[in-house]
Amino acid sequence: MTKEEKIEEIRQRARKNFSLGYNCAECVTEAVLSLVDTGLPEDVKKLATGFGGGIGLYGDTCGALVGAVMAVGAVHGRPSLPEGEDKKVVAVKAKEQLYGKPGLYRIFNQVPNLFREKYGQTLCRELTKKWQSEWLCRDHALHCREIITDAAGIAAGLLLEEKEKLGSKPFGQNVENLTD
Repeated sequence: MTKEEKIEEIRQRARKNFSLGYNCAECVTEAVLSLVDTGLPEDVKKLATGFGGGIGLYGDTCGALVGAVMAVGAVHGRPSLPEGEDKKVVAVKAKEQLYGKPGLYRIFNQVPNLFREKYGQTLCRELTKKWQSEWLCRDHALHCREIITDAAGIAAGLLLEEKEKLGSKPFGQNVENLTD
């Protein structure tokens, strides 16, 4: 199976998951964790439940986007801190894992930036503003299904890419105003 076929398989599974009753975050994480060998136990999927509706319907970061970050983390996340007895040396190495080039923040920073490129927003309450009075209507569901499908595609594209290459890409928008 080619990379493109795998991405499409993940996208379509996430899309189908929505019609089965999974929430937005669960759709993306379930699709990735079922179709990509991450070595994680199946129960890890439960972590996504609370992120639906922008964290328990609070409306913050879109649950599909959070699910995508979790999915990328299942493959590219940091399994542990660097080892060593000198705490200062370990702290410097830990910072380098995140901020360096390659660095993990460069990978994860791509997820919301790609999502925002497509939708102009990352907040659930803004993405779904026109359905606030009719939350479970058909148009809202169809809109969210598209977001879920795209978020799964973003995650799949990143987690199927080589970690060193991803971790060397420049930062997009970020709170520290970091550039390459």
